Amino acid sequence: MSFYPISLNEIKIKVGRKNGRKKPVFNQLSFLHNSKYPNVKEQINEFNEKIIRVDGDIPIDLPIENEQRFLFISYDQSILTHGFHRYPAKFFPELPRWIIRKYSKEGDVVLDPFSGSGTTNVEALLNRRNSVGIDVDPFSRYLSCVKTTPVKINQLKEAHEVLLEKIMDFHPSRIKEQDIPEFPYRDNWFNKEIVFELTHIKQSIEEIKVDRKIKDFFRICFSSIIRAVSNADDNCTRTVIRKKLNKTVYPSEALTRFAETILTNVPRMIEFSKICPKDVKSEFPENQDARKISYTDNYFDLAVTSPPYANAVDYPRTHQLEIYWLEIERGSLTPLKKRHVGTESVYAEEYRDLHKTGIDIADNVIEKIYSKDPRRAFIAYKYLSDMRDNLNEVYRTLKIGKYYIIVVGNNKIRNELFENWKYIMAMAELTGFKVENYFASEIINHFIKVPREERINTDWIVVLRK
Repeated sequence: MSFYPISLNEIKIKVGRKNGRKKPVFNQLSFLHNSKYPNVKEQINEFNEKIIRVDGDIPIDLPIENEQRFLFISYDQSILTHGFHRYPAKFFPELPRWIIRKYSKEGDVVLDPFSGSGTTNVEALLNRRNSVGIDVDPFSRYLSCVKTTPVKINQLKEAHEVLLEKIMDFHPSRIKEQDIPEFPYRDNWFNKEIVFELTHIKQSIEEIKVDRKIKDFFRICFSSIIRAVSNADDNCTRTVIRKKLNKTVYPSEALTRFAETILTNVPRMIEFSKICPKDVKSEFPENQDARKISYTDNYFDLAVTSPPYANAVDYPRTHQLEIYWLEIERGSLTPLKKRHVGTESVYAEEYRDLHKTGIDIADNVIEKIYSKDPRRAFIAYKYLSDMRDNLNEVYRTLKIGKYYIIVVGNNKIRNELFENWKYIMAMAELTGFKVENYFASEIINHFIKVPREERINTDWIVVLRK
C-alpha cells in the first residue's frame, strides 16, 4: 500500500484516455490541387517568403531546388521509441526517414557521426538499413541503444505490471541514506520527498528479475521524468533553477509520473519490438569520435547527421541530472563537456590570439566576434575546425559516389550572424565533396530555449556527394 493516497487504476484510466486520442491528420481537401503529392502545398511564411509545406512523410521523388524553403510538419515525433526521452535539437523522424529512403537501399550501412538521441538509427533500422551511431556522450549512446533494441514482449508485459506494483508500495522510512546517489548540489535540484521517491523507483528497477534490455528500457523511462520532478526549468537546455517560474513539485509526483511514463512507453516498445527487423543491427561503439572515426576507408553507404550548433547547446549540462541519477558520471562534467563539438569549455590561453579557418566568409565573421569577445570567437573557430575534421573522416569512410547529408542551423554569436551551413559547404568542397543540393527547413519546436538574439529559426539541409 502506498504512503500517498494515489491510485494505480486512476493513473491507468488517465493514460488510457491520453493514448486513445487520435493522431492529427492534415486537411486533405486543402491539398487536392496537387494530386501527385497530396500532402504538399505552397504557402507564405511570416517573412512573406514562399515556402513548401509538407505534412507527414516527405515524398521520395519530391523535386527540390537550391535555396528552396520547406515547412515540414511532423506527426511521428512520439511514435514507437522516438518519444521515449526529450532531447534538444533532435531530428523529427520524417526527415532522416526521407534521406535514408532516397539515398540508400535495404542492407546498406548508414552512419550518423553525431547520433544524439538515435533518431537516424531508429529510422535506419525500421527501413532495413544497418547503422552506426557515433557520439562522445555516454548518455546519448545509452539512450540510442535502448531506442534501437527490441525486447521480449511477454517478459515486458509481465515485468511492467510487477514494477508498477512495486512503485506504488512506497514508504520513505524504507529509504536508507546510503542508497541515495550523491552528486553536486543534489539537494538544491530536488526536494527531499522527490529524492526518496526517485531512489525508490531506481531501487525497484534494479530489484525486478528481467533481462538487461528490459531493465535498460525502464531506466530510460526513469530518466525521462527526472527533469520534470526537479526544481529546474523544464524547457531550458541549461539546467537552471529559475525562481521567477515558481515551479512547484508536489510529493508523490515522481511516482505518478513514472507510472504514467511506463504505461505510455510500454505499448510503444511492444509495437516497436513487433515490427523491428531481426536481421538488421544498430551499433553505438564506445571511444569513438566524429573527428576520428575508426572504421575503414570506403565503409559506409550513407552518412546523415544533425551536428551540434556552434555556441548553442551544452549537452552534458542539459542532461546532468539524468546522468547523475543513472550514475553514468558522479563528479564534475567538465572533462565530458570538453570532448563535445561546439563546447564552451575552453582555456583562456586558447583564445588570447585570433584564430582563422582559412574560409574567408567564416573568418570575416570570426574577426568581428573577436573584436567583441575573443572567447566566443575561439569557440566559433574551434567548432568549424572540428567540423572540418569530421568532413575529412566521413569523406574517408564513405564509399565513392555516396552521400553525406548534413542538417545544420545558423545562430548569432555576439549579435553576428554565424551561417554554419555556408561555412560547412565551403569546407566540404575543399575536402573533396561535391555540393549537390541545399535547401531550408523552418523550425517549429526544437526544445531549445536560448536568448532571442541567438535563436535558430531555420535548419539548412546540405547534400554532399563523394
